[in-house]
Amino acid sequence: MKDSEAVPQKRSEPTTGKYESILTAALSLFVTRGYYGTAVPAVAREAKVAAGTIYHHFKNKDALVNTLFRKWKLAIAERIYTKFPTGAEPREQFRSMWMEMAAFALEHPRAFAFIELHHHASYLDDESRAVDASLKAFGVKFVERAQELKALKPMPAILLMELMFGAFNGMIRAHWEGRIVLDDDTIAAAEAACWDAVRLIPPN
Repeated sequence: MKDSEAVPQKRSEPTTGKYESILTAALSLFVTRGYYGTAVPAVAREAKVAAGTIYHHFKNKDALVNTLFRKWKLAIAERIYTKFPTGAEPREQFRSMWMEMAAFALEHPRAFAFIELHHHASYLDDESRAVDASLKAFGVKFVERAQELKALKPMPAILLMELMFGAFNGMIRAHWEGRIVLDDDTIAAAEAACWDAVRLIPPN
């Protein structure tokens, strides 16, 4: 990918133990209780810090949730971008994205649940929206280039991208809900099935 298409650079954030404890506690509570069901005092109790300590680092709950969203959205984006095989065929590029997302989701299940399976529209700020839009734009650009190479079906790129991400999220959700077990073979089979669903089959 071109430099101009790269994910926005991470901002320098504090790395103190209390700061990280706050983010860890907030992630756990936002996933289990949702944004509106999580109060700052509850985050403080979970993090074992005073409420004032949270306000030392974050102006309010909106600032906290946006910091958390950007932290993990940038983490998965960086992983996908770093591993993306720029010069490979679309088939291999798709496989790389799928496998890296799967590895991330299994290594960081709460973070993935938070950034991908929760609705954020009501509280995301402009910076968070830009980070989210950048990753989506990467997916759309991949689809457009694959379509130019006659590898994917000729339909709106944004729709095709959403269908692929939707299939991936469905797989992860089914795993978390105990309906399937995600091992290497299952992940690979799901990836192949998704590719077969969107690829352009040449006419006989």
